[in-house]
Amino acid sequence: MLKRTKGRLLLALLVVTGMAGTLKNSTLSQQERKFCVNTLKETRSELVKSVKELSPAQLDFRPAAGKWNIRECLYHIALSEKMFSEQLQTAMKEPANPEKRSAIKFTDSEFMQMAANRQQPATAPASLQPGKATWKSADDALNAFKSDRSEHIKYIKNTTEDLRNHVTELSPGAIDCYQLVLFMTAHSERHLKQIREIMASDAFPKK
Repeated sequence: MLKRTKGRLLLALLVVTGMAGTLKNSTLSQQERKFCVNTLKETRSELVKSVKELSPAQLDFRPAAGKWNIRECLYHIALSEKMFSEQLQTAMKEPANPEKRSAIKFTDSEFMQMAANRQQPATAPASLQPGKATWKSADDALNAFKSDRSEHIKYIKNTTEDLRNHVTELSPGAIDCYQLVLFMTAHSERHLKQIREIMASDAFPKK
């Protein structure tokens, strides 16, 4: 009985001092959650729609020497989505490191715009080059991407983890784990633009 009374007093003290609320405020806000889920869904839908029913000739059309074709774009997107998932899981297993938030230089919006900007050249690391893919077809790669993306959507919908206070690194610099998920959407958008550029080529096969 005494232990129960002490427990109630401690809980009351936490509520009065605001400490109990602090424990709950580290999860994503409703607005953050909704925005992230919507963008994850939208970029997935747009990518699938853009490559639906493309012929082998269209998938393999190369707009210029040294440029990726659509098949290679899909392999890279799928490889990257898997890598992002692994990085997210690794970062979230580590203790929260809010002291590193001061190293983050970009707002969510700034980071997404920068990541999706095709005017800023970027070279994929060796591990994410299309040649590293082991899928037998573009459809297999697209299905792998859709499966990973669905898991990310489910995670953001349901997680109560503190993504904001888990800071990790990408090539542009320090980001929190919520921004890492936002980067997935920006990365998809960047390569969706690339695919559309390929399809807009005058020499792109009609079928």
